[in-house]
Order: sequence, then C-alpha cells, then structure tokens
Amino acid sequence: MAARYENTDAFRGANFTDADLSGATFRSCDLRGIRIVDSWLVDVNLSGEVRNLIVNDVDVTPYVEAELDRRHPERVRLRAMRTADDFRAMWRTIEQLWSETIARAERLPEPARHERVDGEWSLAETLRHLVFATDAWAARTILDRPSPFHRLGLTHTSYPPSDAAALGMDLEARPSYAEVLEARAGRVALVRGIVEDLTDAELERPCTRPPAPGYPEEPRTVGACLRVVMGEECEHRRYVLRDLAVLESR
Repeated sequence: MAARYENTDAFRGANFTDADLSGATFRSCDLRGIRIVDSWLVDVNLSGEVRNLIVNDVDVTPYVEAELDRRHPERVRLRAMRTADDFRAMWRTIEQLWSETIARAERLPEPARHERVDGEWSLAETLRHLVFATDAWAARTILDRPSPFHRLGLTHTSYPPSDAAALGMDLEARPSYAEVLEARAGRVALVRGIVEDLTDAELERPCTRPPAPGYPEEPRTVGACLRVVMGEECEHRRYVLRDLAVLESR
C-alpha cells in the first residue's frame, strides 16, 4: 500500500534526486516555488491555482487562462462585475448554467451522481460543498448569522473535521441525491434573495463575521463575499463538467 503523508511540512525545502514519484498524488498541497529540472513530465495532470507556471522556459499561464475563458466565458463576466446589476445578472447566469448541468447529470444512473472520478468529489459531494460555501460566505458573513451551517454541508478538505462537527456538519453522512438537491435549492434561493435586493452601496458594506471559525480575521465586503460564492459556483461546475464527460463515456 502506498505511503500517505497528511498535514505535514516534512518535505518543505526538500531535494528529490533520481526519485521515483510516478503515480503520486498531491492534493491541497502548497507547491509554491517548486523547481522541477530534467525530469519526465508525461501524462501529468495539474489543477488548482496556477500562476507563473514555466514549462521549458515558457510561461504557459496566459495560455491556460485564455483557454479557460474561451471554454467558460462566465469566468470573464465574473471578473468584470462592478455594479449590483452585474451581480444580479451573473447570478442568473450561474443558476441557468447549473440547471443545464443538473439536467445533464440526471440523465445518468443515480449511482453515477455519487461516483468519484480520479478521486475527486462526486457531483453529490460537490453540491454539498457549495452548500457549505454559501452558508459560510453568504449566510454567515453577509447576513451575519452565527451558525447557519446545514448538516449536509461539506467543508474544504483542509478544514479540521472536529471543527466541522462542532458546527453541526456531518462529514460522514451519505445522503441521497434528492436530499442533497433539497439542501442545495435552499442555498441557491438564499443567494438569489441577497442579490435581488442588492444595491451598489451595499456591495461596499463591511462584513465583520468571518466565514467560519478558524478563518483569518481580515476586511471583507459584501461584494467580495459574493465574488467568492460565485467563483466557487463557476469553478466547481467546471470540475463537474470535466467528470461528467468521463462518466458519460462509460
């Protein structure tokens, strides 16, 4: 059985020479400043926050970003948001895109909606994570509700499970797809209600409560929090589309 290394900084600054890392998986890792020299990068799959990625002395970041924007033009609209009307229009777009994606997923057998592709979250788990993101960044920060977390919410993988349990989340739950959709629908409606009443002035209102215990205490505005919510919606839908293509091909 392959070794597992979790929550460790033992490899910070390490030097690997003539090491066999084939088949290794790096998930939620800090890989900033890594230098790979004279190595075999064949059938390598990278995803995450990509900046200044140099491949054979060529910065490929602009190409990657441009191609993602071409495939997912909602990313461009997300960055361009400035006014309350922009936010409302963006949320309508997000709802429409997700409606189309859910309809596509529901043409698959029920088990496929709970199936992980290459170890990534299933559709059901992704929707549970978006429940958490909405609870954290909309209900708690924007609406200032101290404990809005749904039992079926799924935190990001680095959030301590004990802290999630203390907030009332059951990370070990295995809900039906219908239960997940019900929780998700409530959160979509919550954001819709926020943006329907949004004004340009409200976008600049400071939010004093952090998204969840353990998050850094730093300045946040309503607009910034909504950008996080909508960014999560766009990026996780992109992952779902990637995995749906695999599931549909089987």
